[in-house]
Amino acid sequence: MHVPVMLGECLEYLAIRPDGIYLDATAGLGGHAGAIASRLTSGFVIANDRDAESLDMARRNTAEWADRMRFHHGPFSELPAALKEFGVERVNGLLADLGVSRYQLTSEERGFSLMTDGPLDMRMDRTRGTTAEEIVNFTAEHELADLIYQFGEERRSRKISRAIVRARPIHSTLQLARAIEQAVPRTGKLHPATQTFMALRLVVNNEQGELDSLMASAPDLVQSGGRIVILTFMSLEDRKVKQAFQALARAGRAASLTKHVVRPTLEEARSNPPSRGAKLRAIEMK
Repeated sequence: MHVPVMLGECLEYLAIRPDGIYLDATAGLGGHAGAIASRLTSGFVIANDRDAESLDMARRNTAEWADRMRFHHGPFSELPAALKEFGVERVNGLLADLGVSRYQLTSEERGFSLMTDGPLDMRMDRTRGTTAEEIVNFTAEHELADLIYQFGEERRSRKISRAIVRARPIHSTLQLARAIEQAVPRTGKLHPATQTFMALRLVVNNEQGELDSLMASAPDLVQSGGRIVILTFMSLEDRKVKQAFQALARAGRAASLTKHVVRPTLEEARSNPPSRGAKLRAIEMK
């Protein structure tokens, strides 16, 4: 079952108006978007996601509020065009949950998980882009080490990249995970390939570049008095969001609603383990 992370907190910080227009930039399976729609009367939600398959599920999961839903398939960099498509200049609130959905992680054919065997894909949008298999097999060893270090914050990146190059060609997730595990044996709870898989996912989907696009465009997509709420799950992302929000506050364009980062309650962390690493930050545009 899909359980949206920090749902109550997201709705509280968005301060939903029944006649408002809201943008869920990462609709996923529709948990947050559907909850927003349920609180609307004459307003609507633009549910955006770069994963077409997730968006189809979101459409089914929010069918009860179909008249209050609009759907758009695309990355963050296409959000300004998405608003124009629906004749909207600015929204009353923008939400982005930057976590990977459970559907993506547990679908073997998507190639995100190192626990089940599948093709080395990792694309959130399977209609375009470079796969993880192409990066793993055709990137120079030193470049591979750099991206694993930079995006996975993996200190053993050189040893791992050397092992990957020796194991080529690599075509499946378990094949890659095994090659890494043989090079850097497990020392704690985390599988030794965890950070490498995360780095590959970030690179395949240009997640840092897309987040930069979101932080650059979001202030112009939200009207005065409107709110931006972002959930992050990695220090790399949280740092970008924090710095962008601080810059907007210094420039007098927004006011922070979260003096300190907001985390899930102990109860939620226990009942919904994927929420444990979540951090919420919110601002109100001036």
